[in-house]
Amino acid sequence: MDLNYEGIDLKGKRVIIIEDDFPSEKYYRTILESAGALLTVFENGSEFAEYLNNGIGDVDILLVDYLVPLINGIDCVRLFRRVNRTTPVLMITAYYSEQVRHEALISGCNEYVLKPVYPEKLFCLFEKYLKPQHSYNLSRG
Repeated sequence: MDLNYEGIDLKGKRVIIIEDDFPSEKYYRTILESAGALLTVFENGSEFAEYLNNGIGDVDILLVDYLVPLINGIDCVRLFRRVNRTTPVLMITAYYSEQVRHEALISGCNEYVLKPVYPEKLFCLFEKYLKPQHSYNLSRG
């Protein structure tokens, strides 16, 4: 089953997921692995913090839920931003409050998305943050 969406190529892309809800994790795993992504999954914020303390390699994108045990998603993002300021971070959660959304964006999330997230939306977000931007040479000569 190939779920590539309009040419987005996730082959070899390293994706970290922090998600304690097993059905959500399985959903992401099915969609992203079928598109070629390499996943590292954490079921709670403490596991993720330990991973960060051990040093991380290249990461292309981070998906994080807000309501994960031990260390919530916003605090996970803050920890991540201390060591990586450029990798896109998507908070995908069923929890909504304007205050939490604002706090998530201030902590360093690029997007705050409410569940459910359909494959098309997920691929659009990946395309937005992972596709190389076109550069145009404006000089003439």
